[in-house]
Amino acid sequence: MCVNYKDLNKASPKENFPLPHIDMLMDNTAQHAFCSFMDGFSGYNQIRMVVEDREKTTFITTWGTFFYKVMPFGLKNAEATYQRAMVTLFHDMMHKEVKVYVDDMIAKSRTPDQLVEDLRKLFERLQKYKLGLNPTKCTFEVKTGNLLGFIVNERGIKVDSDKVKAIRNMTPPKMETEVRGFLRRVNYIARSISQLTATCSPIFKLFQKNQKIEWNEECQEAFEKNQRAAFWGNKMPQERKNRSYTISIRHSQTSRYPTLERTCYALVWTVKRLTQYMLAHTTWLIAKMDPLKYIFEKLALTGRIA
Repeated sequence: MCVNYKDLNKASPKENFPLPHIDMLMDNTAQHAFCSFMDGFSGYNQIRMVVEDREKTTFITTWGTFFYKVMPFGLKNAEATYQRAMVTLFHDMMHKEVKVYVDDMIAKSRTPDQLVEDLRKLFERLQKYKLGLNPTKCTFEVKTGNLLGFIVNERGIKVDSDKVKAIRNMTPPKMETEVRGFLRRVNYIARSISQLTATCSPIFKLFQKNQKIEWNEECQEAFEKNQRAAFWGNKMPQERKNRSYTISIRHSQTSRYPTLERTCYALVWTVKRLTQYMLAHTTWLIAKMDPLKYIFEKLALTGRIA
C-alpha cells in the first residue's frame, strides 16, 4: 500500500544522500565470474520510524485512522534514507564483495570459494541487523543477471531486451510529454547507442526558446534512427577491457560559440558525464589549443567561460 504524502513531502527538507552511479555499478559488477542478485523484502518497511514522527504518517481508512511504525513507501526521502542505512550497515563491504543500490544488493565473486565466503559474510550481516530478503527475487551463483535494466556478465554489459523492445514499439510522439518520454528512454541506455547526442539533435531543437514544437521529417528520421540504434547497439555486449574513447559532442546551442568556448563546453560536459571515473583516477587533459593555457593562467574569467 502506498499513501499519498504530497503535503508531508512538501513540508519535509530534502535528504541529499547520494545514490550509486549506475554506470560505475555495472562496470564493477561485470568484471566478476559469479554474481548473486538479492532484493530486500518490503525494503522500506524494514526501517523503523522515530516515535515522535509516526503520527505524521497518519492516513484514513474505512476502519479508522492509522499511522506507520516503519518507514512507508511514498515519502520523499525514503529512498535516500534506505540507501544511507545500507551504506552504514555494509560500509566495510562496499566496493569489495558487495554493491548496494537502495534495496538491490549484488554480491560479486571471481571464484566459487570466494562466492561462498562472500555470501556467508553477507548473510551474517543481514542476520545481525534482522534484515530480510525477498526469496522470489533472489538469484545466487549466476554468470548472467539483470541489474537495473541491464544484463551483466563477465563478458560485458547489454541492455535488457524488454527496454529495447519498448523503444522499438514506440509510435512517433505527438505531444511534448511523449517526446520527453522517448528521450528519457534512449538516454537511459545511452551507453549502448553511438553518437546519441548528434543523432537526437533535431529533437533537441524542439525545446529551444521561442521554438514551436513541431514534429518534422528530421525529427522522424532521428526517431527511427535511434530505434534502430537501440536494437543493433544491444546485439554486441560491451566488453570491459582497457581502451581509449573519443567523445564527440555536438549541440545546436553551442554551434555558434567561438572555438575556445566550444572546447570549454566540451570539457564541462565530459566532466559531468564521467565524474564517477575521474574521482577514482588521476585525469590528464591533453590539448593542442594555447587558449586553454590562457584560461588557467587568467585570474578572473567572465562571460560563458566563467
